[in-house]
Amino acid sequence: MAIALLAAASMPAAHALSSDRDKPMDVTADYSKINQGKDKQPGTTYLRGNVRVVQGTMKASAAEATIHQKSNGDVLRVVMNGKQAHVEQQQDGGGTMTADADQIDFNNDTSIAVLTGNVKVVQAGRGEFRGEKMTYNTNTGEMESGDASGSSRAHIILQPKARSPGEARPAGDKPAEKPADGAPR
Repeated sequence: MAIALLAAASMPAAHALSSDRDKPMDVTADYSKINQGKDKQPGTTYLRGNVRVVQGTMKASAAEATIHQKSNGDVLRVVMNGKQAHVEQQQDGGGTMTADADQIDFNNDTSIAVLTGNVKVVQAGRGEFRGEKMTYNTNTGEMESGDASGSSRAHIILQPKARSPGEARPAGDKPAEKPADGAPR
């Protein structure tokens, strides 16, 4: 069965903390090679070994990373590789999102992250996603996975909405009744 789904239709939208982009990007690694670009050409930074990137509440780690910059120095794209690349970030609506994948490719201009290979994304209190590839729009919270080939599958766990003590369940959401003798039906 081919799966092409927009998980955003099922999971409440969660957007990356928008103020993080205004913070400096702090990068550490065991090795770095920087090509600053010449004559208004974009620069590229190659990182290897215990790569760690922190920007505001966003924290990422990987075995390797490549940071592509525009000619003005702004970050255009960050590609992180390793089994497993990891990122975690606070969400505008509260809660934390964590993601693990063999590769995480984030385009800063489009706010699109493409995660490939053993993908696992957890949005605290909202749900969990697993699959081989996922496209995630950090501005809208929209997630998409699968393809028309039928060779990929997506697995989503949706968490029920938290209820305050004493809050009634919606109609049709009642626990099964037990017979008077207490035996299961």
